[in-house]
Amino acid sequence: MISITKLYCGKTGPGDKLRYEWRGKVGSNKDANEHPDRKPIVVWNSTDRCNLNCIHCYANADNSGEAHELSTEQAQDMIRQLADFGVPVLLFSGGEPLLRTDVFDNAALARSLGIRTVLSTNGTLITERVAERLKEAGFSYIGISLDGIGALNDKFRGKPGAFDAAKRAFEICKAVGLRSGLRMTLTRHNYSQIEQVFEFVEEQGISRVCFYHLVYSGRGSKLVSDDLSHEQSRLAVNLIIDRAADFDRRGLDVEILTVDNHCDGPFLYMRMVREGSPLANEALELLRSNGGNSSGVGIAAIDKEGYVHPDQFWRHYSLGNVMERPFGDIWTDRNDPILVGLRNRIKLLKGRCGVCRWLDICNGNFRVRAEAVYADVWQADPACYLTDEEIGVAG
Repeated sequence: MISITKLYCGKTGPGDKLRYEWRGKVGSNKDANEHPDRKPIVVWNSTDRCNLNCIHCYANADNSGEAHELSTEQAQDMIRQLADFGVPVLLFSGGEPLLRTDVFDNAALARSLGIRTVLSTNGTLITERVAERLKEAGFSYIGISLDGIGALNDKFRGKPGAFDAAKRAFEICKAVGLRSGLRMTLTRHNYSQIEQVFEFVEEQGISRVCFYHLVYSGRGSKLVSDDLSHEQSRLAVNLIIDRAADFDRRGLDVEILTVDNHCDGPFLYMRMVREGSPLANEALELLRSNGGNSSGVGIAAIDKEGYVHPDQFWRHYSLGNVMERPFGDIWTDRNDPILVGLRNRIKLLKGRCGVCRWLDICNGNFRVRAEAVYADVWQADPACYLTDEEIGVAG
């Protein structure tokens, strides 16, 4: 995650300590096992069931298949494993995690064991009672997904009325004192509504908005041609920066982030240098501290059956199953070729990524996108929109 609010505006947000406190220099490509204090944030795709059918879902979630999910007992054993290993944050995701009736008990257990809990939801199932139970269970944040305003969101989500239901969810969370934020995945079909999304955020008093770049996984793997062009990505990120600055000038307390394309970091920094920002040098050091993409290092994913993956987009590659080996043993295994590669990736990167001058703050971006387009995990990330001159390979 690239915090525009922190880096460009100099305002600290709730997640910045975890985001920027790491000093292990991931970008320098040291093996995570050399830094035993670095524990991953874990995304738990607790179910593939979903009441919607989003066209870009990385999990291929819907309501058509059998569950084959960890039982409550198995899920709670997994949570205890994460606590034993020192995992700081568990993100409950899916599918739609609220379709699991044990979500509240599982979250309460995680909180009791010292793990901060976050929920990623489409929001349509949040009622007043559900929101109260989420608060009682100790969730610190509720991320609600929208991919446009009104009918456009409903088209993406595959269900009429999805926008109105999500809007109501924001209102309910605010009423019960649950911190919530908006999550939007950018494509060619909705990036023109970025301005309208900012207007919605302001009107609703939403405290956080995350703009996600598309990752080619699940149903999203069929939308490569629907991803933003490089020029559209530049326009979109510049607009997000402009609106973050506007919110800051007007004293609106909204945390604004971009997610899943780490070239946003050098792009932001170079803009700050051109503008003569007094925060540019600090932003560069914070980006270096963050280290860029941390698939297999600072983030892990566990699917509905207990299989561990380098991140939530690597569902086609398993590192092991928590029902067969403890999570800590799986995560510290030095024999898995992909895990070892991700932790020593600089020497493996090819093409533009292999010669880029920003590796210390990008770390080669998303390997899954490279694999989806080139059938090569170590090729250049096709979604990098920086020019050859900007990455240092042209005059």
